[in-house]
Amino acid sequence: MTSISYAFRVGIQTVSTIINECCEAIWLLLKNEYLPLPDTNDWINIADGFNEKLQMPNCLGAIDGKHAVIEAPPNSGSTYFNYKHTHSLILIAVCDYRYKFLLVDIGAEGRQSDGGVFRNSVMGQMFFRKQLHFPSERALDKEYTVPFYFVGDEAFPLSDNLMRLYPGHFLEQEKRIFNYRLSRARRTIENSFGILSAVWRIFRRPILASVDTTEKIIKASICLHNVLLNDDFVLSESSEPLPSENFKTIPRMGTNNRIQSAANIRDQLALYFMGNGAVDFQWDK
Repeated sequence: MTSISYAFRVGIQTVSTIINECCEAIWLLLKNEYLPLPDTNDWINIADGFNEKLQMPNCLGAIDGKHAVIEAPPNSGSTYFNYKHTHSLILIAVCDYRYKFLLVDIGAEGRQSDGGVFRNSVMGQMFFRKQLHFPSERALDKEYTVPFYFVGDEAFPLSDNLMRLYPGHFLEQEKRIFNYRLSRARRTIENSFGILSAVWRIFRRPILASVDTTEKIIKASICLHNVLLNDDFVLSESSEPLPSENFKTIPRMGTNNRIQSAANIRDQLALYFMGNGAVDFQWDK
């Protein structure tokens, strides 16, 4: 902002106000068109895309949380101080197979616990109350029928509508294959964050702005990210997650969130991937 102030010969506070108002306008004008809440038909189309592109049936999106690094706000104490010893705002996001953001929750303080951030967010509350208009369960083949679900890492609880990896290192083959297939689908959210920080370079270092302005910058960037994707912005396929610069990963939750029905669904998927749902390349991975 100081550089812009000198370049255009206006006050720093004027620059800050312009950026704040501009980002807010971008969010208000674009969010309903480029970040709408998907309906049931939208979810089905997304699931079909995950199955076609990434061979992950009934998957509705990949979820992850990131710390957007900021300058310590005045008189904030440890409110925004996270486990990485930086100050941050937390961004929870769900994306589809095309790297488009579907759901976002922005602005939780960096000091908050990994489990509480998602559960207390508006998105998380709608998810756990089953208010996101998910389709009913769909058969994978004649033998297996499972609900629709998000895929996430260990920072999110295992539930009927959220699948995560089997824990441990020395696993039997069916569990290792499941972990590979789930990680392959979950890579989309890592790439989405990587693309966001690659295109919008403000995320490459700590954001020097007030908390309110920082939230609006993140919101505007997410809307414009989706605008580019809707306009057929070409993105190269990558077999590895793209680097996400100053987006820091949220650490894992405790392991006491495992419920039996969700574990059974995960086991069904693992068995399906060993049979009719197998793909040739999984055996080499």
